[in-house]
Amino acid sequence: MKKIIRILSILLSFILVFSVSAFAEEETHPVEIKAKSAILMDITSGKILMEKNSHEKLPPASVTKIMPLLLFTEAVAENRISLSDKVTTSAHAAGKGGSQIWLKEGEEMSVDDLLKAVAIASANDACCALGEYIAGSEKAFIQLMNNRAKELEMNETTFVNCSGLDDTDTNYTSAHDVAVMSRELMKHKEIIMKYTTVWMDSLRDGKTELVNTNKLVRFYPGTTGLKTGTTSKAGCCLSATAEREGLHLVAVVMGSENSTDRFETAKALLDWGFSNYESINPAIDRSLITDVLVMRGEKDKVSPAIPETEPILVKKGRKGDIKQTVTLSVAVNAPVEKGQTLGNVEFTLDGEKLAVYNLLSPENVDTLKLPLALRRLLMRLI
Repeated sequence: MKKIIRILSILLSFILVFSVSAFAEEETHPVEIKAKSAILMDITSGKILMEKNSHEKLPPASVTKIMPLLLFTEAVAENRISLSDKVTTSAHAAGKGGSQIWLKEGEEMSVDDLLKAVAIASANDACCALGEYIAGSEKAFIQLMNNRAKELEMNETTFVNCSGLDDTDTNYTSAHDVAVMSRELMKHKEIIMKYTTVWMDSLRDGKTELVNTNKLVRFYPGTTGLKTGTTSKAGCCLSATAEREGLHLVAVVMGSENSTDRFETAKALLDWGFSNYESINPAIDRSLITDVLVMRGEKDKVSPAIPETEPILVKKGRKGDIKQTVTLSVAVNAPVEKGQTLGNVEFTLDGEKLAVYNLLSPENVDTLKLPLALRRLLMRLI
């Protein structure tokens, strides 16, 4: 009898431990994540809203191409290359396998068309051709990719090619790092979204059809991009970006068993983010901003300029709980320089700092000169 009781006690303990673990998992991940690794990040602030093994190093497949797209877009934005530039395909680029637009050695194509091919159809040959155009060779371009990754503090990333093909075991990144470079790419959304939001297009006067590998472009409202990836080692991966009512999110899913799982997981993450958070522009209360006295200045006081605020992320329903605190100098000594900090406005929620805006002098105020001082004294005496 004692033996039976002991066995039942062990079984009960096992059930309790399992239940607690399952509950903890549910609390940690309020949506079902069918992937080895995932993350949901606010693009504006970089705040992480949900994650699962987000720092695990994994092969990214063609999600790798987010970094080339970032470098291409930055080159366009900085006028180092033009969308109308013609790129001549090398034998090396033409020889790339996997997803491609079947470039021929010596074939010319514009930067614009090659960007279409990379962003929409994930073309490896087009990506290599553009990389060679920017850096001189794919090897040099890969070095640029890794340098940019270091600048962005993508500490779990090493690129060995620009395509993400499984030709090595040392091309890896993490869901966190993919979110970081996706966020950086979306800083140029006025350029990149011309490609990442397109469902179908064509090249070579309609002879080559392009269909976006990211099905969310067609089926998920608010989608702004971004990139899929699939190989035998990486499984099915996706970086999905979407924007609604000013809230711009990125959901990264890595190592799903099939394509359906990656898209459904990304949608679940994005849905949860849009349901629970909102982006607002905090309004500075002008009645709290007083003039600052200027001691021994040509002007007695200066009115701080009210800065424009930027969107901040808050949980839905908490907008009214945001507090603002103004810290402002009562007086400053002349001279006062235009742009000099006179104080700041801090927005907080439950003690957490959301944003800080400096209050600056809109003008120069020189030190009071003797003639003006005497004139002022005379006016007072009269």
